[in-house]
Amino acid sequence: MTIPKFTSTPIDEIPVIRENLRRGFRTGKSKSIAYRKQQLLALAYMIKDNAARLHEALNLDLHRAPSETNFIEIFPSLAEAKEAYDSVGKWSKPERAHWSFNWFAMNPTIRKEAKGVVLIISPFNYPITLSLGPLSGAIAAGNACVLKPSELTPAYSALLAELVSQYLDPEMYTVINGAVPEVTEMLKLQWDHILYTGGARVASIILGAAAKTLTPLGGKSPVFIDPKCDLKMTAKRLMWGKSTNAGQTCIAPDYVLVPRSFVDTFVKACIESLKEFFPDGAEKSDSYARVISPGHFARIKGLLDGTKGTIAYGGSTNPDTKFIEPTLVVGVKNDDSEIFGPVLPIIVVEDVDEALEIVNSRDHPLALYVFSKDAAYKAKVFDNTQSGACVANDCIVHYATEGLPFGGIGPSGSGMQGGKFSFDTFTHFRATLDNPKWVDIILGGRYAPFTPKKQASIEGMFPSFPPRDGSSRWSPWYLFAAAAATVGVVLTKRSGVVGA
Repeated sequence: MTIPKFTSTPIDEIPVIRENLRRGFRTGKSKSIAYRKQQLLALAYMIKDNAARLHEALNLDLHRAPSETNFIEIFPSLAEAKEAYDSVGKWSKPERAHWSFNWFAMNPTIRKEAKGVVLIISPFNYPITLSLGPLSGAIAAGNACVLKPSELTPAYSALLAELVSQYLDPEMYTVINGAVPEVTEMLKLQWDHILYTGGARVASIILGAAAKTLTPLGGKSPVFIDPKCDLKMTAKRLMWGKSTNAGQTCIAPDYVLVPRSFVDTFVKACIESLKEFFPDGAEKSDSYARVISPGHFARIKGLLDGTKGTIAYGGSTNPDTKFIEPTLVVGVKNDDSEIFGPVLPIIVVEDVDEALEIVNSRDHPLALYVFSKDAAYKAKVFDNTQSGACVANDCIVHYATEGLPFGGIGPSGSGMQGGKFSFDTFTHFRATLDNPKWVDIILGGRYAPFTPKKQASIEGMFPSFPPRDGSSRWSPWYLFAAAAATVGVVLTKRSGVVGA
């Protein structure tokens, strides 16, 4: 198998690409559910047919094992495409607004319409899932789409450009490759939606650029440890979450809050799990990934070298292979250093209340994890924090769970993705009415000249509240409206409007 050579898209072609997609979108072809399903099916087969090449690309970029890529990327991406394929007809159906005496005759309906030409900017750490997963939602919603994968995964990004051009409609879907100059040029253009997944610094740049063109923007994670948790399970799942993809996961555990009396016991269990995962050491294991670039390696190693905590396990590095061993650092102070790698700081606290104070003093995290068997403990944490997701007794897996939205809150992100939520993110919900003439029997009071009688009829439309004693009763307005509605339905049926 061969992976194509990475080449950046010529900057002067980027506006032309966007305009060509806008022209393709305006043909209206994507209004057809059959067309969307055909493209979703093509996307699924693009992934299935080329799984081995995707494995090869991710091994070149991240030294990631094929099995890990299958579990954390290919399976979730196929699941999203399948769900979108199965559900696009249902998702796309117009929805009737809730029934109301005041407005039912106008047939208020929510139409679900594509936003237009959208841009998906994805990061290096989960390059398949975070590009092709949202693409399923964009296709299902009827949009044209540009994918901008990370330049830090050149093998995958080059392969993606080749495959998209082969499998999907080139008038509607394409890939733009490059780095800062190309993204800068893209952000000068107006997009109907931008979905970005990545770090806060770049997000602020994209958001600033999006604001100039009125583009909506779509894309740390603490762990609470209860000493009464299932310790072996906790250590195993937590170390899996931190070592997967060498810790380069936006929802990987970023720091652990452990009661002082439980620290030694907790650390020992984590070390045992890591030795089970990598009996000959992580550096010799084919099941352990590498840091993405020399720059990221240097940053993480710098944090390790400068830590004021105690390295309880790990700490070895190899700049030639960008290897950093899974590392536990105990006694880290409450700071905001972003690691995004296989180093797990352990913050010692007195109790769950101090842990809550620490978490709530920071920006809302993308994910929050609790390991406990106690329902009251879990409820206390969930009820007194805010985060994109809150998960008990596992980590990371929620992003691949069908039916759950994936997204942040506040500084950790805006917008949602995943299945129906991706569809909704890329859909414009357009309000419609078709008001028959007879409704003026009810709403005639809106026309000038206004009289006390007309004013009373309008005031009669105000919502009715239950009496203070909690009993219910029909207001005169509702009796009148019901009678008028009955007459209106008869008139509408005679005119042949009902069911049109």
